Amino acid sequence: MTDDLVCVGALAGAFGVRGEVRLKSFCAVPEDIADYAPLSNEDGSQLFSVTLTGTTQNGFTARLGGITTKEQADALRGLRLFARRRLLPTLPEDEYYHADLIGMAVFDTGGQQLGTVRSVMNHGAGDLLEIHGPGLKDTVLLPFTRAAVPTVDPVAGRIVADPPDGLF
Repeated sequence: MTDDLVCVGALAGAFGVRGEVRLKSFCAVPEDIADYAPLSNEDGSQLFSVTLTGTTQNGFTARLGGITTKEQADALRGLRLFARRRLLPTLPEDEYYHADLIGMAVFDTGGQQLGTVRSVMNHGAGDLLEIHGPGLKDTVLLPFTRAAVPTVDPVAGRIVADPPDGLF
């Protein structure tokens, strides 16, 4: 993936028999995903226009350019969709795209490296940073709150964390 692309959604397979797909949006305003089209696959080799056609329990139904059959739509199940960064809105200070946090080094307030961010998760109660490092047996989930993560420095590619006692 290039730094120019940001994951904004994923396909969950076909919806009906005429090529519509079930689309899960990762955007703050879910409907905005269509505004960032054309969307691409991870390496940018395939481009898709997007027209939202309805809603489902966990997302939308949509038409993608060039997809006209159920079989084509089913073949795209699991495909992550990416938008060009320049099409995305500029974020306010202290807000970050998840893609920008992944791979950042995480240090404690004393300067000791704890690991790197492997992923950012949200299960409904707020964002969690999944941290993995050489000294860790398993990954650690750190709440992405001001108290637990007082400093994010995207320019230096580092995060300073003040994790709760016993987490690491």
